[in-house]
Amino acid sequence: MAGNRKVPSAAGATGVDAFVREVEKLPANRTPGSRGRLLFAMDATASREPTWDHACAIQGEMFVAADTLGGLDVRLAFYRGFDEFKVSKWTSDGRELARLMSAVRCLAGRTQIAHVLRYAGEQRREGRLDAVVFVGDCCEEDVDSVGHEAGQLGLLGLPVFVFQEGDDRTASRLFPQIAKLTRGAYCRFDRSSPDQLRRLLGAVAAYAAGGRAALLKYGKDQGGAAALLTSQMK
Repeated sequence: MAGNRKVPSAAGATGVDAFVREVEKLPANRTPGSRGRLLFAMDATASREPTWDHACAIQGEMFVAADTLGGLDVRLAFYRGFDEFKVSKWTSDGRELARLMSAVRCLAGRTQIAHVLRYAGEQRREGRLDAVVFVGDCCEEDVDSVGHEAGQLGLLGLPVFVFQEGDDRTASRLFPQIAKLTRGAYCRFDRSSPDQLRRLLGAVAAYAAGGRAALLKYGKDQGGAAALLTSQMK
């Protein structure tokens, strides 16, 4: 497996810079000239309801970041309630994705992270997926089983970018390991920093749509902390 890809938790620009630096190290993960394909997976159990509404409002940055790089197709996946797991059709329209997300209502239930990772593996084997975003706040499953599914994605070369909301102890241990095993990246965020998650999603979209070079351009265009990061890259 690759070296440790864990990114230190942070609520400000330092955390964003660290995350983007980790993404920059990743190899290109798609065929040049093709559209990037991203699975946007979210925990839609009851504890996530405030964050779900928050994500609906900011996910459009993914499409903005990818628009000039050949485009990005996104498929929304979520779990909630009693063993409910749903996946949308592919869309390249930020407004359509926002509509799909806003139609979902969070329901009490247990997490299904292993299910998400297995589904991502199936899509990757069919050549239909370049990266995964997972947003969640806890894990109620057997962590070894989740780790096994993450390791399978690592063998398939499919990175998972894990965003943790809150400070659940189990998630704080497991989520960085998912990123490490898949050669992805991890970062913690909170609802009080909407710009942070917006920029993080934009960085992943840029990588999915155009690889390392696209991420560097994204950092320069964003300015601020992201621009400072790119100026330090060789």
